[in-house]
Amino acid sequence: IHKVGQICVMIHTGSRGLGHQVATDALQKMDRAMDRDGIELNDRQLSCARINSPEGKAYLAAMSAAANYAWVNRSCITYLTRRAFEKVFHKTPEELEMNLVYDVCHNVAKIEQHVVDGEEKTLLVHRKGSTRAFPPKHPMIPAAYQDIGQPALIGGTMGTCSYILVGTHSGMEETFGSTCHGAGRALSRNASRKRLNHKDVLERLKEKNISIRVASPKLVTEEAPESYKNVSDVVDTCHEAGISRKAVKLRPIAVIKG
Repeated sequence: IHKVGQICVMIHTGSRGLGHQVATDALQKMDRAMDRDGIELNDRQLSCARINSPEGKAYLAAMSAAANYAWVNRSCITYLTRRAFEKVFHKTPEELEMNLVYDVCHNVAKIEQHVVDGEEKTLLVHRKGSTRAFPPKHPMIPAAYQDIGQPALIGGTMGTCSYILVGTHSGMEETFGSTCHGAGRALSRNASRKRLNHKDVLERLKEKNISIRVASPKLVTEEAPESYKNVSDVVDTCHEAGISRKAVKLRPIAVIKG
């Protein structure tokens, strides 16, 4: 992305129900493992197991399978998107310069090196509701981004903007190289379906000249802009806190919900 007015396709899809099932299965096993190993927590959502225990190894293996499935999912959609543009514009993806900016997964655990109390340690960093954003010159980010930092893709809603942030050295020190990965829900999916009318949501998108194709009307209300917090406020907070830096702002012109 190098100029104002470029078209950017942002693909946001994960492992569908597989990741949720992995977590559900692991929670049950980890509850028993915590009793066995004397681990006490005040929130079941933080259930855990020792990394090298049978439960820990099983979870990491299942999580990796879900992450791989999600990556293949995004790769397939990327391929089909490029073919669609090729069919319409009669140019190859290479001629259209449809290059990948970045691909990243969130809600996943990764083994990383971090400084804790002045000492570099190997940690398993599990980011939930956040995404990795390593700073410039970090050895684990691609050469193309060594000078600016790791891109962090921040998806907005169907009717609001999305952002691309980059990691900072301050974020590495304060948040283990992490930043937000989206706006976060203001209404649950169930509450959205009860409070919002899908026809009203579609009309408001039309007023903003945003085209939409959706598999089911209920998805329109679940993913309506009103269902989420203000993504610009969230991004501004991360920027002002210094844990990531704003790089690109994207405005929606078309939305496809599977």
